[in-house]
Amino acid sequence: MRNFRFYAPTKVVFGKDTESKVGGLVKEQNCKKVLVHYGGNSAKKSGLLDRIYDSLKEAGIDYVSLGGVVPNPRLSKVYEGIELCKKEGVDFILAVGGGSVIDSGKAIGYGMVNDCDVWDLYERKAQPKGCLPIGAVLTIAAAGSEMSNSSVITKEEGELKRSCNNDFARCKFAIMNPELTYTLPQYQTQSGCTDILMHTMERYFTTVKNTELTDSIGEALMKTVIHNAKILMKEPENYDARAEVMWASSISHNDLTGCGTIGDWASHQIEHELGGMFDVAHGAGLAAVWGSWARYVYKTDVNRFAKFAVNVLNVPNNFSNPERVALEGIEAMENFYREIGMPTSIKELGINITDEQISEMAQKCTHDNTITIGGFQKLNKEDVEKIFQAAR
Repeated sequence: MRNFRFYAPTKVVFGKDTESKVGGLVKEQNCKKVLVHYGGNSAKKSGLLDRIYDSLKEAGIDYVSLGGVVPNPRLSKVYEGIELCKKEGVDFILAVGGGSVIDSGKAIGYGMVNDCDVWDLYERKAQPKGCLPIGAVLTIAAAGSEMSNSSVITKEEGELKRSCNNDFARCKFAIMNPELTYTLPQYQTQSGCTDILMHTMERYFTTVKNTELTDSIGEALMKTVIHNAKILMKEPENYDARAEVMWASSISHNDLTGCGTIGDWASHQIEHELGGMFDVAHGAGLAAVWGSWARYVYKTDVNRFAKFAVNVLNVPNNFSNPERVALEGIEAMENFYREIGMPTSIKELGINITDEQISEMAQKCTHDNTITIGGFQKLNKEDVEKIFQAAR
């Protein structure tokens, strides 16, 4: 196990009707004016926004609103939010939604306090020096942004999807009411479950040895998500299953499942290019490319893949042939994705990808072949192209 620092400062308020506590939680931050940031009409139609507004009013907190965040949140909306916050004197951002809304809120928070174009932070041309305080009312269990230091934004020009990871943007609090996820479409629910799994799998596939406790935490989380994702296919309003998945969303991406390891993250970087070019649902995009990545790299540590197969997917162990076990585990994971309606190829996303598009995405992914991606196995532009080819 490597040296590590675990930092999880977010206050979690979990359970039924917890959105009614938002006013008091914002007041604890000694802030005077809030940007309520949200996505589409569902938050309005469900009455959630009205309940949040009422709670803020009761706490004596002034607010302005900005909706319209879409999956793969756009830089143009971030710029709009920064302009509104400066005009209105906003000093706190409340994200009401899932990872896209929270990520957009974090980017607006960065843009309010850093003397640079906010996109420079995502291009790694500048480092954040601060961020407005952020809070979240979670309506989708998926990205884990409510407890992570990560924000991912898409720049429309050039179809670039990039991340900025910094502790300044960790949420001060996260309100998690599993009931708020009842009405999600099945595809969105299962795409979220896939994203949760992948956040732990990216950390689990490591070349660092002797990480038994961290491995066990990750294995338990993945088994829990797999079990409850299947329940939600049949019982979308099962509170206990929703609760398990929602809590897993946060634990999977607050770094607990990666303590003492070096994560991989190649699948995420590959999917970011797919999402940037084709605007696919993030979890679905991850499911579409993961199997091809896994078959490309598994020989780097066959035993690690075999352990995953046995401990997470209940593949029978075969001590004399760990490679067979590893490959059966990859197939079992893909079978699970199929069971919950997720794609296992880019074609199943409805995309007939061309060689030219593959070359362009691989070039962007590796910054014109000047960097490699992946911690489990280093991948250059040619490697990324081969994975895209296998996934098509």
